[in-house]
Amino acid sequence: MSKVIRIKKGLDINLAGKAEKEAVKFSLSKFYAVKPTDFPGITPKVIAKPGQEVKAGTPLFFDKYNPDIIFTSPVSGKLSTITRGERRRILEFVIETNDKIEYEEFRKAKPEDLSRDEIKENILKSGCWPFIRQRPFAVIAKVNEVPRDIFITSFDTAPLAADVDFIIREEFSSFQTGVNALTKLTDGKVYLGIKAGELSSPFTNTANVQKFEFSGPHPTGNVGVQINKIKPVNKGDVVWTLNAADVLIIGRLFEKGKYDASRNIALAGSEVIRPKYYKTISGVQISDIIKDNIKQGESDKRIISGNVLTGEKVDEKGYLGFYDNVITVIPEGNTPEFLGWGMPGLKKFSVSRTFFTWLNPKKERVINTKLHGGERPFIVTGEMEKVFPMNIYPMQLLKAIHIKDLDLMEELGIYEIAEEDFALCEVINTSKIEIQKNIREGFEFAIKELG
Repeated sequence: MSKVIRIKKGLDINLAGKAEKEAVKFSLSKFYAVKPTDFPGITPKVIAKPGQEVKAGTPLFFDKYNPDIIFTSPVSGKLSTITRGERRRILEFVIETNDKIEYEEFRKAKPEDLSRDEIKENILKSGCWPFIRQRPFAVIAKVNEVPRDIFITSFDTAPLAADVDFIIREEFSSFQTGVNALTKLTDGKVYLGIKAGELSSPFTNTANVQKFEFSGPHPTGNVGVQINKIKPVNKGDVVWTLNAADVLIIGRLFEKGKYDASRNIALAGSEVIRPKYYKTISGVQISDIIKDNIKQGESDKRIISGNVLTGEKVDEKGYLGFYDNVITVIPEGNTPEFLGWGMPGLKKFSVSRTFFTWLNPKKERVINTKLHGGERPFIVTGEMEKVFPMNIYPMQLLKAIHIKDLDLMEELGIYEIAEEDFALCEVINTSKIEIQKNIREGFEFAIKELG
């Protein structure tokens, strides 16, 4: 029987528009993309050229400073364009698809029959390695390191997040195969975080892992919180982290010998007419998913690849992020508000008792993207500690990052965290500071200083 860990600190934001557990098989879109911007810390070097024919699994680019880490096409067709931004920074590799997906062939075998090096080689060549991320610094795992442990989270507590049980249930055997491969990559243990009380969850039957059950509000589903409560990361430690939906893709690689980047994604949010799940492929163009399924109204819509706390704002012609299992659509909130703050705020969301959210905390709410003010002095208020469940002082760590004191950053836990762990701090912070951006800047500074 797995151990239950109860998290008390945190905050559940109950948004309207949760996806119904109805999966629609989506026809192949015309365009898909792989975005180097989804991978912090890498410098892309082009392999495929525009106009080149590719298959699912054909290399598109690699990391300049870690050439073994290859990024491959999720579909077959023709590399249409390589989109660049300022200073010729590569933003997207866009593939125009064929009518039918063709696959590159990789090694098909049971992970139990392969050595560590053979498993690693198969994952690297197929383009599945970027699914494996590491702490410290929440970047793609270093190829030549052996992690102390590997942590997998099997649920997501973010607002309107996809139900991972629903995503995995029909392909649990492939998930187990992925787990079996990962166990060969560490001398330590593979830990699996499971949502407490879900007796029917397929994850309760997972073999070759040490299971821990978690209960509590968001960010209980974050793998960083689970690491902190199971076996924290100390200076000198390296651990690898994955989401269960990504482990599934690794499992398919060994079962089929193919890079099958199919995903069951949720389309959710208060501005969606029929929130539901779609069976599609990683990197799909979002306009095809949301077509004829968005409400019309005065306010513009904010389309997000990912959840409302950590996702990326995209336009209709944008593409699903590499790690994302949900597309969220909420109001932009750019319409005038009568009397502004002068109104009682009966329908406004508030963590404190400024408005009346606390009278009905379980009510589903429609929340827009308004900041309700500009950036203000960054002062100690004690508000972050109320929603931050890790054994870390969040305000002090942010200030250490601000003054670029590496020793202090190390003492305060810079090696344990990722941006997503501070997402709620950013929501409730009255200073309106971009905290997640500051955390990534702290990582970049530490990586540079440590070489």
